[in-house]
Amino acid sequence: MARSGRYKVKFRRRREGKTDYLKRLSLLKSRKPRVVVRKTNKYIIVQFVKFNERGDEVIAYAFSKELARFGWPYGGKNLPAAYLTGYLAGLRAKKAGVAEAILDIGRFPSTKGSRLYAALKGVLDAGVKVPHSPEILPEDERIRGEHISTFAEKLEGEDRSFLERQFSDYLRRGADPKAIPEVFEEVLEGLKSSLIGKG
Repeated sequence: MARSGRYKVKFRRRREGKTDYLKRLSLLKSRKPRVVVRKTNKYIIVQFVKFNERGDEVIAYAFSKELARFGWPYGGKNLPAAYLTGYLAGLRAKKAGVAEAILDIGRFPSTKGSRLYAALKGVLDAGVKVPHSPEILPEDERIRGEHISTFAEKLEGEDRSFLERQFSDYLRRGADPKAIPEVFEEVLEGLKSSLIGKG
């Protein structure tokens, strides 16, 4: 460790690689709530966070594990689940009075068409304005899970045993991977009616 009197120990979260404080400061300067999108190995989390000197204040949030309550049987980490989670969080934020926000993806790399941007697309479609470049958003076909459905259909015709291994989690839940686009539309309509209908 440096022994100079001018040496300054960095913040713990900076040392642990969890927070980029320069990036956080630039987001806070916007004075808008942040759409904080995070992903784990199993889930997607979307939060609308407002700065407070005593600590960040969560205005609205959605957790992809919640989607099961709306009839989503396909787990919480795929692209359609990310979109639905963002949409649910966006509806809740609108209900809490949030009209505009700024995206915060933390230290995750910015990858075009990723789950992080699928969640952002859900937030946008829920009616919350967020500055972005349209080309980073995933295509509608991928958001609906058509790429998963097409792959499952191909495997069913070529290698049933590989299909059962590849989609073992879905099949264990009693979910048909080929039906993802249809189930996606049903769940999306359920989210709209459950929250917009209460408005």
